[in-house]
Amino acid sequence: MARKTGLSRREFLRNSAVTAGGITLASGIPMRVWAAENATIRVGVIGCGGRGSGAAQNCVDSSQGVSIVALADAFQDRLNGLKDKFKVPDNHCFVGMDAYKQLLALPDVDLVILATPPGFRPIHFTAAINAGKNVFMEKPVAVCPAGIKMVIAAGEMAAQKKLAVVAGTQRRHQNVYVETMKRIQDGAIGDIVSAQCYWNQGGLWVKNREPNQSDVEYQIRNWLYFSWLSGDHICEQHVHNLDVMKWAFKDALPETVHSIGGRQFRTGPEYGNIFDHFGTEFTFPGKVQTISMCRQIEGAASNVSERVVGTKGWSNCAGMIAGEKAWKFEGQSPDPYVQEHADLIASIRAGTPLNEAKRIAESTLCAIMARESAYSGMQFNVSAFLAKCTLDMLPKEGLKLSDSNPVQPVPVLGKYQLAGLQTESKSEAKPKQKGRKG
Repeated sequence: MARKTGLSRREFLRNSAVTAGGITLASGIPMRVWAAENATIRVGVIGCGGRGSGAAQNCVDSSQGVSIVALADAFQDRLNGLKDKFKVPDNHCFVGMDAYKQLLALPDVDLVILATPPGFRPIHFTAAINAGKNVFMEKPVAVCPAGIKMVIAAGEMAAQKKLAVVAGTQRRHQNVYVETMKRIQDGAIGDIVSAQCYWNQGGLWVKNREPNQSDVEYQIRNWLYFSWLSGDHICEQHVHNLDVMKWAFKDALPETVHSIGGRQFRTGPEYGNIFDHFGTEFTFPGKVQTISMCRQIEGAASNVSERVVGTKGWSNCAGMIAGEKAWKFEGQSPDPYVQEHADLIASIRAGTPLNEAKRIAESTLCAIMARESAYSGMQFNVSAFLAKCTLDMLPKEGLKLSDSNPVQPVPVLGKYQLAGLQTESKSEAKPKQKGRKG
């Protein structure tokens, strides 16, 4: 879906520098007063594919008085299923690259679900906040630093406008994780000395190219495999585990990032230009080394988990602590995919809106930094990355489904250049190497 929010991306990035000042305040938008717990919340869905459909149902199931009233998608066939299911009228169904704008212009939409491919998320989130809408947005929330800046700035504006923002990192709303993490942060395992996280699994769906499909249409329908749309699987999927790691460190950002990765199993053109495996070392404050591993390769062992090790014990972050203060979760843990919507809606009705924008933006940034380290071979510190990296993968102005869009080559170590960074690789075991242009 295309982008046009009244302020061009280039102007926004030039003026904002991770502040809210770059977003135009929407004028004349009535802010709804929630007088009762059962006041109907009217929801619009932008992106009606698998996750959008799931999030729509989760939202309706989460609370009384929730109604899906509007839909938007680039493709009619993706919209039809939800249209019939929720009986959305034709005049509230919009198709095309600008469909999100038409939905956001509806005054009778209170909350929007953003579930298009992640490359569009910063554009749609910014537009939603400018339109005065509460937001549920799927993770990840960007695929490049330029997008991260937009999301953080829009999140700051949401806070000023008292709009609620919740992200699809459902572990943050899952009792078994919440109760475990409280204990970890209260010192149940002592000081954290190391941590590990994993998302290793087989392959996912692939959409073959149809005759006469344009580049843009094909890539959006097969979006997992193009970095400008998905951010690679380390962003699109492994961000869940990285978010848990950052949570364990009280949402501090890592100080350094160093990755390896490659493309050995999924090498055909249908797999676009992403890798099929990554391994990353994050160094969190206190020089705590954290190992991250993710893989989408058939026939290999699966593992989706997190682990933190402290001076007095260790935990799986999800209901178990071993050591001096051993503990096991025995309470109820409702479906977190539903609970995240329940928490969002409760916060809107109570007038105490949740705002998870910055938190999920920074977790997504961790995944982006790891990806770029693997692509480039660089080891860099986070402050330098934030200050200097100018990588901008956001969709171009006026993008059309019919446009050509040649696939960028698969990153090759030693040839891939990271925009805006000129970094020296460092190793304690080897002499300092000459800096590589990025």
